[in-house]
Amino acid sequence: MRLKTHGARALAFALIVVGGMTLGASAALAAAPVNSAPPTIAGTPREGQTLTAANGTWQNNPTAYQYQWLRCDASGAGCGAIAAAIEKTYLLTGADVGHTIRVRVLAVNADGATAARSEPTARVTASGSPRNTDSPTISGVAKVGQTLTADEGTWTGAPSTYAYQWQRCDVDVALCFAVPGATAKTYPVTTGDLGYRLRVRVRATNSNGSGVALSGVTSVVQPATPITNLRPSLRIISVKFLGARVYARFRICDDAPKNLTIIQTDSRPNRASYTRRFSTLTPPRPCGVYTRNWLPAQRFRGPGRYTVTLSARDKSGRTSLPARKTFTLR
Repeated sequence: MRLKTHGARALAFALIVVGGMTLGASAALAAAPVNSAPPTIAGTPREGQTLTAANGTWQNNPTAYQYQWLRCDASGAGCGAIAAAIEKTYLLTGADVGHTIRVRVLAVNADGATAARSEPTARVTASGSPRNTDSPTISGVAKVGQTLTADEGTWTGAPSTYAYQWQRCDVDVALCFAVPGATAKTYPVTTGDLGYRLRVRVRATNSNGSGVALSGVTSVVQPATPITNLRPSLRIISVKFLGARVYARFRICDDAPKNLTIIQTDSRPNRASYTRRFSTLTPPRPCGVYTRNWLPAQRFRGPGRYTVTLSARDKSGRTSLPARKTFTLR
């Protein structure tokens, strides 16, 4: 009887151990990224040179990385985010001279996101390449059918050539991106620009190298003819995943110059939908392009169909027709 009892207890203990290992393995899988070696920066800290971020080492299998370059004081402290510097590479400008640079890397997986920061570079030194002392400007009316013209601004180093890249920015200037093929000194405003703000990046070059500077943004691009509608309209421009997060860019038009509520719904077959709300913060006047992002609930992740639905509601309660984008997740 003792042997049988002892055997039963041993079996029960073994099951508990195995069960604990299984639970522990599941818990380990359901975890946000953890940094085990910080990001690093490659490149020469000199004006006009390009720095490149290395992600560092991470646990829990990140699926995507995001970057934010930081300008710090000479000791590497007092850091602040550099506007629009969110790529893996960063071109050093005259504004960086005398400062050190860090990069913050955000690692993302389906269970969350974690940030880690690099050590600072040495102080950025000046070069003989052109350096901007007065920012580029844009002249003209930001309206469909009109033409905008870039002025290079003022530069040291006697530049021999200038190059241009026009960019679209959303209404809140949270995100800007290059307009393909828009590399001339002048830019004809098209219907694709409606609701965006525009800016131009100027690269000045001499025999020692080149420097880059950005203009300010224009006002929101206006339609060629006035817009009149009984209720707001909303059109999805793009929806994409970055890691587990969803980023949606859309255009809202409304003839009432007031803020609107953006209604966003996640849905999947045989699962309860989820609705969230955003404010436009800046009224369309009459059209505006906005970018919003969110982290879907766990039940919307994994293989299968996933649908994003967006609509806009004005202060009087009138709501646009819904706009939808459906994905098949794998």
